[in-house]
Amino acid sequence: MKPLNELKIALASDHAGFGLKAMIQLFLEREGATVIDFGCHSMDNCDFPDFAHPMATAVEKGECDLGIGFCFTGNGMSMAANTHPNVRATICWEPRMAENARRFFDANVLCLPAGYVAPDKALEIIHSFVTTAYKGGERYERRIHHLANPNVY
Repeated sequence: MKPLNELKIALASDHAGFGLKAMIQLFLEREGATVIDFGCHSMDNCDFPDFAHPMATAVEKGECDLGIGFCFTGNGMSMAANTHPNVRATICWEPRMAENARRFFDANVLCLPAGYVAPDKALEIIHSFVTTAYKGGERYERRIHHLANPNVY
């Protein structure tokens, strides 16, 4: 995995994830990452797919190395992002979950449940996600292929 200061990271949230996203954005920028913020840009009520889809598209097209989505449960962002081919979004509330998602599944979008994860824990989770490399290997490649091709098993 690239060092944090070489990563281009897409961010997206709905109103429930806006505060945590804003804090994480400042942290990532201080650490030297390039951050593309796909919104939302306030705590006004909004719909998560409006922001999750552009974030996932940027990851899908390789315009960003990774994506991080924030909503109350993490579910909405994850569901929307996972509709995109070659996006493997994961909801994590513990650092080890993020580490395993990267290592074994080459997850490229992290979805954080802003209603359940404190900011300090979110930073730990993100650190694990952005610093863990994909392990690779035949069995993991086979599983990832099945994710992208659900009719082939």
